Amino acid sequence: LVAIVLLGSALKDGDLVPETPMRNKRNPLNVYFVKVAWAWTFWLLLPFIAVTTYQFAETKYLYGPTKSALAALRRLSALLVGTAVWYVCTGFFMYIENLTGTCSTSGKLSEPHRLYASKQECHQDNGIWNGFDISGHCFLLSYCALMIMEEVAVLEGLSIDLNSKLRVVINGLFVSLCFLTMIWVFMFLCTAVYFHDFSQKLLGVLIGLAAWYGTYRFWYLKPFSPGLPLPNIPLCSKKYSYSR
Repeated sequence: LVAIVLLGSALKDGDLVPETPMRNKRNPLNVYFVKVAWAWTFWLLLPFIAVTTYQFAETKYLYGPTKSALAALRRLSALLVGTAVWYVCTGFFMYIENLTGTCSTSGKLSEPHRLYASKQECHQDNGIWNGFDISGHCFLLSYCALMIMEEVAVLEGLSIDLNSKLRVVINGLFVSLCFLTMIWVFMFLCTAVYFHDFSQKLLGVLIGLAAWYGTYRFWYLKPFSPGLPLPNIPLCSKKYSYSR
């Protein structure tokens, strides 16, 4: 992800990027997917985590229905953590942009100069807000892609009957999550080559990586946390399942 930002920014600064529909912010992928990226990620991971965790708890730990349901609820709290991360970070990005920005308007010279407190006020007067706009796309798309990769690792430990309807459901959700991840990575690439300054994109992706690392590589290893999708599978085995 960092390499994509570096390469994409180099192509953008060198004016080596061809004109494509992806340069337009109103392209369908941006409007119907990226603008609501967390909603897509949330609502696809919700049934996947619930079903796979319940099945994993029953087959691996031999839990009863109640304990399996509690295990699923615990893992589902990772989505609440992700929602909090998304909300806090996007709010922080808006705060920084408002704090560092100024408004350029096309008002008459005789009119008194007005100070604008936020980007929203500036846009209401048809102005252009110039501030340090940390790339929310780079942050959220990287965080969502990494979160999906962590959660689908639970398939490494599942054993389901080949003729089971549950297997069809899980496979359908898995394929959907893979397709969604492909969209996130592709749109991450488009953001890198068409939008934002290098520092804004780099800071965005670093915050996304920090959010992933702070949860799945640090906090979720602790007892009082949502826990990992595969709590008893070594990290080296998970890396093998990713590459496979």
